[in-house]
Amino acid sequence: MTVLHLADETEAADLAAFLSRLLHYDRSAAVRLQAAGTALAVFGRPPSFEVLAIRAVRLAKPYEKGLDVTLDVTVSAGELLESVDEAGATAVVPAAVTGPPWAGVLPPRGGWRREPGLPSASELRALVGAVVAEFRTRTEELAADRRTRAELDLIGRDIWSRTVGETRLPVRVVHAAQALGFLRSGESAEEPTLFSSGAWLRLRTPYGSVAVRTAGLGTLGALGVSVR
Repeated sequence: MTVLHLADETEAADLAAFLSRLLHYDRSAAVRLQAAGTALAVFGRPPSFEVLAIRAVRLAKPYEKGLDVTLDVTVSAGELLESVDEAGATAVVPAAVTGPPWAGVLPPRGGWRREPGLPSASELRALVGAVVAEFRTRTEELAADRRTRAELDLIGRDIWSRTVGETRLPVRVVHAAQALGFLRSGESAEEPTLFSSGAWLRLRTPYGSVAVRTAGLGTLGALGVSVR
């Protein structure tokens, strides 16, 4: 049994909250865990948004199990959540599962450069509110015989594929960040930042990141990119 010793109760609570939000969108969600030194990265894919969500968690001591000093495994998000002990600031790594296709398609580790033109956090939250309201209005205006899944998806693609401000960032990335609790108000003076590396864009906030591959974007599982 591998036990992760998290830095403190807050880290444990934030990890539990992130896993809970992923499970809200997919009760059978899996997450990929990568740990090295005192850093743990938790990758998940909320299916409604077609993005990768990343939560960085601080560990109380460098990861080590026997001769292994790094961890890289895909596990059940639900089983991991059940193992989180917030008071004790620990989590048990569940048994590995057969990873979904997206788990083999992660953003690059390096080569990131900052991109200009990203609006402030308050403007991003306002943007999400506006487009959610637009989606609701447009769908409610549909005649009953046109309110089909295909028609709703068409409206959704029109809205969520728009870009943010002067950037190439799709609106759905910001929507995902808001839904996952990464765009909080009044808790940190640090503003979100946008980075790019090759075909990838990453929206980083103090509470987590959301990444998307913009070139030839289909579903992440169908992308022709290298697997690591």
